[in-house]
Amino acid sequence: MTMNVTAENQSDCPEVKVPVLVFFTIGVVSLAENLLVVVAVIHNRNLHSPMYCFICSLAAFNTIASLTKTWENLMIVFADVGQLEKTGSSETKLDDVMDSLLCMSFVGSIFSFLAIAVDRYITIFHALRYHNIMTMQRTGVILGVIWTTCGVSAVLMVRFFASKIIMICFVVFFIISLVIICFLYVYMFMLARIHARKIAALPTSGGGKCRRQRWWGSSMRGTLTLTILFGAFVVCWAPFFLHLIIITVCPMNPYCECYRSLFQLHVLLLMSHALIDPAIYAFRSAELRHTFRKMLLCSDWMQCS
Repeated sequence: MTMNVTAENQSDCPEVKVPVLVFFTIGVVSLAENLLVVVAVIHNRNLHSPMYCFICSLAAFNTIASLTKTWENLMIVFADVGQLEKTGSSETKLDDVMDSLLCMSFVGSIFSFLAIAVDRYITIFHALRYHNIMTMQRTGVILGVIWTTCGVSAVLMVRFFASKIIMICFVVFFIISLVIICFLYVYMFMLARIHARKIAALPTSGGGKCRRQRWWGSSMRGTLTLTILFGAFVVCWAPFFLHLIIITVCPMNPYCECYRSLFQLHVLLLMSHALIDPAIYAFRSAELRHTFRKMLLCSDWMQCS
């Protein structure tokens, strides 16, 4: 990543270097994992629901991020052996394209998490109207708006990233998005406790209560899975955005410079997000696990039942 977020280290803290091979390995593995998620959701008709469409979109954005970082590391290797100029015009333009794609991946992840949070809210608290509200047609429109908005905003961000206003807007967008999504999840879990008590207070006769409990448990399990995904996203991206804040607030302070010396570790953590997400999907979703197993173990998985 070269979006003007690095600078000469003028403090006594040595810059932490991460081997290119580590970046390359994480990029390739995460690329393969997220492509597997995308193919699994497309192939399995049982996963053709709004929530899994948004998860597929999130995996696609992660795929873009992994592909971008993998290609960038290949460029670094070629530059080190003298096959590319680090400051050539074509290399600079290609670097801007990769930075645009990385910005697109970040913005897309935020919007995907927001869409997933709203979908979970409707699933739990408007269950009887869910299929009328969240139709696949509306889901497709939402995804179209997300991808178009992300593409335009990514180009604008990279084109004007030298301006501090754009960097500040980027950070503010991150913070506001976190607040909104956290509010939605906290609100959902607060209402969930109230609904759980109401279900527990229902008469025990008949199977209606058991069915409600099973449906409620399934819905809350999905919400918990998405909360874990969002938590992993915050942990992986927050250090990078703190880096951006430091560049804006105290670019020459020696203590800030010490934090900035960890920049490559922040990028490594950022890349790890695309590596962690598919593992969470597989651990929490039985349907995805079953689909992964067929894809990886069945010689003709298109025909496997």
